[in-house]
Amino acid sequence: QQRENGASVKVNLISILFTTIKTWSERPNSLSVPAAGESGLWTTRGEAEVKLRMGDSGLSAEPPVTIHQVFTSAVKRFGDYTALSWKDGQQLKRLNYREYYQTCRTAAKSFLKLGLERCHGVGILGFNSAEWFISDIGAILAGGFAVGIYTTNSPEACQYVAENCKANIIVVENHKQLQKILQVEDQLPHLKAIVQYKDALKEKRPNLYSWAEFMELGQNEPDAPLDAIISSQKPNQCCTLIYTSGTTGQPKGVMLSHDNLMWTALSTISHVRLADATVSQEVVVSYLPLSHIAAQMVDMWITMRVGGLTHFAQPDALKGSLVNTMKEVRPTAFMGVPRVWEKMQERMKAVGAKSSAVRRKVAAWAKDVGLHNNMTSLSYQIAKKLVFKKVRKALGLDRCTKCYTGAAPITKDTLEFFLSLDIPLYELYGMSESSGPHTISIPEAFKLTSCGVALPGCKTKLHNPDEDGVGEICFWGRHVFMGYLNMPEKTEEALDSEGWLHSGDLGKQDQNGFLFITGRIKELIITAGGENIPPVPIEDAVKEAVPLISNAMLIGDKRKFLSMLLTIKVSPEAVQDEMTPEAIEFCRRLGSKATRVSEITGSQDRAVYAAIQEGINRVNEKSASNAQRIQKWTVLGRDFSITSGELGPTMKLKRPEALKIYKEEIEEFYKEVATPLTPNDPLPK
Repeated sequence: QQRENGASVKVNLISILFTTIKTWSERPNSLSVPAAGESGLWTTRGEAEVKLRMGDSGLSAEPPVTIHQVFTSAVKRFGDYTALSWKDGQQLKRLNYREYYQTCRTAAKSFLKLGLERCHGVGILGFNSAEWFISDIGAILAGGFAVGIYTTNSPEACQYVAENCKANIIVVENHKQLQKILQVEDQLPHLKAIVQYKDALKEKRPNLYSWAEFMELGQNEPDAPLDAIISSQKPNQCCTLIYTSGTTGQPKGVMLSHDNLMWTALSTISHVRLADATVSQEVVVSYLPLSHIAAQMVDMWITMRVGGLTHFAQPDALKGSLVNTMKEVRPTAFMGVPRVWEKMQERMKAVGAKSSAVRRKVAAWAKDVGLHNNMTSLSYQIAKKLVFKKVRKALGLDRCTKCYTGAAPITKDTLEFFLSLDIPLYELYGMSESSGPHTISIPEAFKLTSCGVALPGCKTKLHNPDEDGVGEICFWGRHVFMGYLNMPEKTEEALDSEGWLHSGDLGKQDQNGFLFITGRIKELIITAGGENIPPVPIEDAVKEAVPLISNAMLIGDKRKFLSMLLTIKVSPEAVQDEMTPEAIEFCRRLGSKATRVSEITGSQDRAVYAAIQEGINRVNEKSASNAQRIQKWTVLGRDFSITSGELGPTMKLKRPEALKIYKEEIEEFYKEVATPLTPNDPLPK
């Protein structure tokens, strides 16, 4: 009987085993194994699930959805509306929501045919385009991770990201970006194929595809395997990796779930009151790096949820063509990093300087009305007709009711300049780890220099506030990320035991919940005397005091006194070191004939250097203590830029990099002054 029972058990086990093998053989090989008991708020494993920070009511209680669910809902509601548009030469091309969705499905099937495995990356390296969006969403639908790679990355930096996310496929824009991947191809063991989406291939290689060849792969593939993967996806699983730009140490892969992206988009839409396309279609221009969460959230996910239209700018947008695109497209919402707004401000001041005296007087009067406006006053209505409408039209902002700034600190001077032109810039604040925005200013909740109030369903707290109420800003909500891929220690640094995200930024809140950023913990300068000094307010004050200055960087960590590196404003399309018209005009008023930076630095132009010193003296007079006074400064021969390494992809200053680049200039500040031993050894001047 025991033998019979044993045989029976053996037969049952074999039967179960064969059933299991049959089941698995029928399922696509890229389906994931269920997460092993992951029930916490964070994880560092790509295939794991997390507990969502659900609330009991309001937006935080909204049912979680996947990207595919939101996309199919958009197709049902907005199928015939244009989703994406771009210029191909002089020809305008479009995809409506139905075509957009089908193209993403085809791309997903092509990725699967090329061997994309579940929870492996699809790297995307190129300027904003329809192919970028399609690759991103296609990767997600196929069960992989969408991974943007900055176009400014070196081959080594590309290799780090691709290896970290186990990229099976890398999509590149052109031959230039392709070369970066080919240089490190032998160091990418997971890589199975490369796809180039612009220009004809200059060489034939195994596993290298043009965009047309790539899309052809999935054209006739059956739907069932893809549908099985899509139906297995859950809102609390990772779908996108955003790599921090690595201002300190190696970039970290920020894991964002379907719910992170879709819920944050929903909360933002509710907060800023965006309309559905059926009421009025929102239009945005896509030009900021899509490997950054701010651009992805605005250009891809928010527009998808409201049936908006995304128009792709030209690759040379930031070198001058953006304004032309804006005038053609006339967006209803526009997101600009501070440097974009500053460049617009410089350009307008340059144009204003060439205007007739009468025009200048009218503009000055209108700006004064705009800054202290009463929307119903007669003078405001006249100024609006004479000046404000024309300025908005010249910038392509005549339909734009929502102008945003974020991703880096902006000066009060720039905020006031645009406010005086009746263009309030609504500051937003957040980070990759919060899926983009955490607070946003809106017309009903607007205070100059504040980045607004928290999104619906999100909470803010200040950790360890000082006597002035300034503490580390911490976030809570369904926008908080899952964790850093394969980095438990870094994840535990960012998320405390209760699940609050620690931003590393210092700030304070007023009684109405308005958040003001006062500095960054890691950016704080701690002098040799132990004084804590936030650099940004001092840098902004110098730029305001001396309009000639483009970038100012305060130095003084562990030093006896503060010093500063300064750069002069140069034209974006400058020949060599040619200054902006505004900077040249500033020099003329001082009696200097300089038109190039080299003319100022080469001769240490007396008039210009005296004006800079006077401006710094005015800033020093307002300093809170002697330790906060700038003792020495120098003007550098060129402006900071992304290509030279001082600025990150969103034009944010990369202090550790700049410290390395200008090590010699900085050391010169702190050389000990020689003490003469004899009359023949005089002190240096």
